[in-house]
Amino acid sequence: MITLKEIARRLGLSKSTVSRALRDSSEIGAETKQRVLELARELSYTPNPIALSLQRSRSQTIGIIVPEIANSFFGSVISGIEEVAYRQGYHITIYQSHDSSDREVTDVRNILVRRADGLVVSTASQIRNLDHFRTLQEQGIPVVFFDRKVENFQTHQVIVDDFDGAFRATEHLIEQGCRKLACLTGPQHLPIVQQRTGGFKAALQKHDLPIRAEWLVEGPFRQNSGNQLTKELFADLSDHPDGILAASTSIALGAHLAIREVGMKMPEEVALIGFSDPPIAPLLDPPLSSIAQPGFEMGQQSAELLIDMIEKKGKPIRYQTRILQTDLVVRRSSQRTQKV
Repeated sequence: MITLKEIARRLGLSKSTVSRALRDSSEIGAETKQRVLELARELSYTPNPIALSLQRSRSQTIGIIVPEIANSFFGSVISGIEEVAYRQGYHITIYQSHDSSDREVTDVRNILVRRADGLVVSTASQIRNLDHFRTLQEQGIPVVFFDRKVENFQTHQVIVDDFDGAFRATEHLIEQGCRKLACLTGPQHLPIVQQRTGGFKAALQKHDLPIRAEWLVEGPFRQNSGNQLTKELFADLSDHPDGILAASTSIALGAHLAIREVGMKMPEEVALIGFSDPPIAPLLDPPLSSIAQPGFEMGQQSAELLIDMIEKKGKPIRYQTRILQTDLVVRRSSQRTQKV
C-alpha cells in the first residue's frame, strides 16, 4: 500500500506537507499541490481509513435507521444521505427497525458500541420513549430525525409538509366529484399521522363535507392492514366511501388491491390516492395517484445537518426543523375528469 511517507520521500517533501496538499490546504502552494496530486494519482494512492479514524478520533461512519429498507421512499432517502456522506469522506451503515421499538433500541446500541460519528433516523411507529436517542447525544453522537417528526427532542429534523400534502390530496378527490371520503391512517400517536389526518379533515371542512368518524380508520403501516381496513369500509355496499386517502405507501397498495378484490370500479365508484409515490405506482391497474415526497433531497439535507454537527463537535446555536414541500401526482386511480 502506498503511504503518505512514500509520496513524501519520492518528492523530497515532508509528510505533513503532502497531507496538507492532499487536503487542498491554502497553506500549500499550487505548484506543490499539483506535484503531490499527480504522483498520488500515478501511484493510485488512497487514504488508510483506519489511520484517518485514529488521527481524527472518528470512525468516519454514519448510522442510518429506517423502518423498512424495501420501501422505495426510504431507499431514496438513503441514496441522498450516501451521496452527501461519500462526498464528505464518510461511510454509511444501514439498519432497519421493521417499525419495532425493541429492534430500534437494539440498533441504537449497536451504533453506540461501534462508535458511529452520528445517526440519521426515521423512528419506528411503535416508539414512545426516546431515551436511547438521548443516550447517544450524551455520548457525543449527534442525531438527526427525518420524515417522522419527533416532539420534545432537541435536534435537527427534516420533514415534509404532511398537512398540506394531505389537504391537497383530499381536495383533489373532492374536485373529482367525491363527496363521501375516508382516510386510512397510521398510528394516531405519531405527529406525521396527526398532520395527515388534520389535512384531510381541513379539506372536508373547507368544502362543507361531513367527517365520518367510522371512516377515519387507524392501522399499522402495512400493506395487509390497508387491504383489510379497505375491505371493512366496503362491508356495507349500500353505504361506502367514494374517495379514499391512504396515508402511506404500504396502506395505499393494500387499499388498491382491496378495491379490485371487492369488485369496485376505480375511480368511477371509488377514487384512491396515496403517499410517497413508489416506482410501482404508474405500473398498477389503474395507475395510482400519490403525494410525492422529495426523499433524495430529504436525505441530502439530513446528512448535511448531521455532518455539520459532527465536524463542529458541539451543539449548533439553533436547531432547525426543515419542512420540504410535496407534489401532487395525479393518475387514473383518482382522475375521474379529463384535463382539457
